[in-house]
Amino acid sequence: MDVLLIAALVVYAVATRLAGRPLIAKDVYVPPVVLIGIGLHGLLKLDLTALDLFWLTITAVIGVVFGALRAATTRVFPKDGVLWQRYTWKTLVVWAVTFAISFGVGALALAAGMREEVRSIPLSIGVGLLGEALVILARSRAAAAPLKR
Repeated sequence: MDVLLIAALVVYAVATRLAGRPLIAKDVYVPPVVLIGIGLHGLLKLDLTALDLFWLTITAVIGVVFGALRAATTRVFPKDGVLWQRYTWKTLVVWAVTFAISFGVGALALAAGMREEVRSIPLSIGVGLLGEALVILARSRAAAAPLKR
C-alpha cells in the first residue's frame, strides 16, 4: 500500500477526531483490523527470521501501548444522545512521541539486523490503532450514552 495513502488516511483520522465526532464502533475497530491484515499479508510473502520476528514483536507492543496512551488522552463524552470522541492537545503530544519512538526503534531494529522489507507501515499503524480502539471501546462501555449506529 502506498505510504502517501496511509499518511493521508492517518491525517484524515486525526483531523476528524480533533474536531470531535460521534463514536461509531465500526469506525473504531475496522481500520486497525484492515491495516493489520494488510501488514500481515505483506509479511507472509517474506521468509522471516527469528530476529525479524523479535523486532516485529517489539514494535507491535510499542504500538499497542502508545495507542492505549492516546486513547487515555482522548475525551469521550455524551452529546445528542450518543457518545462522541475528541482528541486533545495531549493526544497530539502522544502521537508525536509515538512517531519519534517508532522511528528510533525502527532505526535500532535495522541497525541490529532486521531487514528493511520486514518493516510494515500498515502493521505498525494498525497495532497502534488497535491499542487505541481497545481502550476507547472499554471506556465507552462505562459511559452513560450508547455508541452511534
